[in-house]
Amino acid sequence: MKIIFQISGGIGKSIAATAVCKAIKTQYPQAELIVLSGYPDVFMRNPNVSMSLTFGNLNYFYPQHIEGKDTKLFLHDPYMDTEFIYQRGHLIKVWCEMFGIKYNGELPELFITGKERTSFGTAFVSPKPILAIQTNGGMPNQTDKYSWPRDLPVATAQKIVNTFAADYNVVHIRRQDQLPLQNVYPVQADFRALAVLIEMSTKRLFIDSFAQHTAAALGKPSVVCWIANVPSQFGYEMHTNIIANPPTMQPEFRNSVFSKYNISDQVTEFPYNNEDEIFDADRIIEAIRGDKKQAEAESKKKVKELV
Repeated sequence: MKIIFQISGGIGKSIAATAVCKAIKTQYPQAELIVLSGYPDVFMRNPNVSMSLTFGNLNYFYPQHIEGKDTKLFLHDPYMDTEFIYQRGHLIKVWCEMFGIKYNGELPELFITGKERTSFGTAFVSPKPILAIQTNGGMPNQTDKYSWPRDLPVATAQKIVNTFAADYNVVHIRRQDQLPLQNVYPVQADFRALAVLIEMSTKRLFIDSFAQHTAAALGKPSVVCWIANVPSQFGYEMHTNIIANPPTMQPEFRNSVFSKYNISDQVTEFPYNNEDEIFDADRIIEAIRGDKKQAEAESKKKVKELV
């Protein structure tokens, strides 16, 4: 039997999907699992995946995998599922249960080889420990380079960088079209190389984007900052999850459809007087330094205030 598992969306979603792949193979150990996504590198050397194809490389797919074959099709998008929209469970859990797959707490997985560590790692060798950060996400060449529902405000990020720059090599994961910071080493590289960087890093500060999923897949606890999205849906318990401060203004929701805020940024939805109100930079700094218990207590308090 074949199972076709289709994953739309960004690279972080594909990384999360590796947990779904593991759950699928647990339930159907003899099945040939074929993954369709925009990011085949995520599934390299994954023992649960028989074949990883891109959407632009599906020539003769129907006669090879569908016509006359014993094939299950897992094609639906969990973002459009009722349980997901009402935030009734983690993305991975909703995804599994949507397909009738039993969820047993599977986490994302990435499989990095020793050769990759040696080859890619040479670019990141540093006399100081590495603090890896990702402050912006989203697709390339966005009109607005800062999306308040997702990204870390520049002033907040710069204060954090300045605090650690003397003792750490602060490596900033960012594309050329994303906002720069001072006192950092900017890096734009292939996904597999960035995974090696995250694995090599001593400390990590991320937003809800691909890097926090990568860190979870590699078993690397990180500090992750959340604004519109919530860790109960997209995050991982191994991380120290910092929740944004409660809104200080009433947002305008005329463009909201299936989520409260548009992650791609609607200026009219901005529920603060200014960006400095979103996070307490000192709380993030303490979390990076390692006071996880205090940081988590503060985040739980913020969640209660938001309810």
